[in-house]
Amino acid sequence: QVQLVESGGGLVQTGGSLRLSCAASGRTFSSYTMGWFRHTPGKEREFVGAIRWSGVTYYADSVKGRFTISRDNAKSTVYLQMHSLKPEDTAVFYCAADKDRTSVVHTTPSGYDYWGQGTQVTVSS
Repeated sequence: QVQLVESGGGLVQTGGSLRLSCAASGRTFSSYTMGWFRHTPGKEREFVGAIRWSGVTYYADSVKGRFTISRDNAKSTVYLQMHSLKPEDTAVFYCAADKDRTSVVHTTPSGYDYWGQGTQVTVSS
């Protein structure tokens, strides 16, 4: 069983930056693809981006160029650095782990096996 704990959310003004962290338990973190999703009321959980065990990253078009995902396998932590935040980025952000080491990067929640509890990001206009 893997436990994921997000942190770093908060309130920020439009154009500001935040860095979210997701700390994972377990000894096999380095082999997981780690994803970030976000959720706002009334909408489905939305793919933000992912980072494979190799370090290759993928992003949703809505955040490309503004968000960066990185990982520190020694600390079993994945990061989501967010710049140029917009009010429409307001959401609960979740990290997720896909334990299957395949060539497929899942962009839907069903592709992930473990989830954190989420952290709120609010961008004020």
